[in-house]
Amino acid sequence: MEYKTTDLCDACDEAQACELPFIGFGRKRAFAGTIRTARYSQGINVLRDLINQRGDDQVLVIDGAEAGWRALFGDIMAGLAARNGWAGVVVNGAIRDRVEIDDMEIGVKALGTVPRRAIIGGRGEMDVPIHFGGITFTPGARLVADEDGIIVLPPGLTESSIQVADAIAATAKYVAG
Repeated sequence: MEYKTTDLCDACDEAQACELPFIGFGRKRAFAGTIRTARYSQGINVLRDLINQRGDDQVLVIDGAEAGWRALFGDIMAGLAARNGWAGVVVNGAIRDRVEIDDMEIGVKALGTVPRRAIIGGRGEMDVPIHFGGITFTPGARLVADEDGIIVLPPGLTESSIQVADAIAATAKYVAG
């Protein structure tokens, strides 16, 4: 990925930066795509249903606040996500099977790892706006993630439509004095 979240934020004041300290897993530490969302509610069925769909370079954003410290995502789901063409997965919660996921061609951002899985069953919600980390993740919006964090771009913008060169030059000029 050629665009950095830092440069995009410097060049676009309207870019929303998530305020949570996400950790990167998988071989793709940077990824971008159109947002699809899932809200965990007493079971992971909604996640299973989405992961089994064609990802077409989309990013699945999962709100797992209700799950507490139980893993919402593991190696089996990561393998399905990679095979189905998802660009990445963002989990507002925990994952498991870190070693196996780190060997896969998928990008995953999560708040940490725990061994106990979330409850199987339940329906949850799909493709609804979800809010965490001080920003709203709206289905259809553009998400960019790298080792510095996660941002959501304003409607209608993509990484390539934001002119970062001037922001980079201004930072360099400021630092040089």
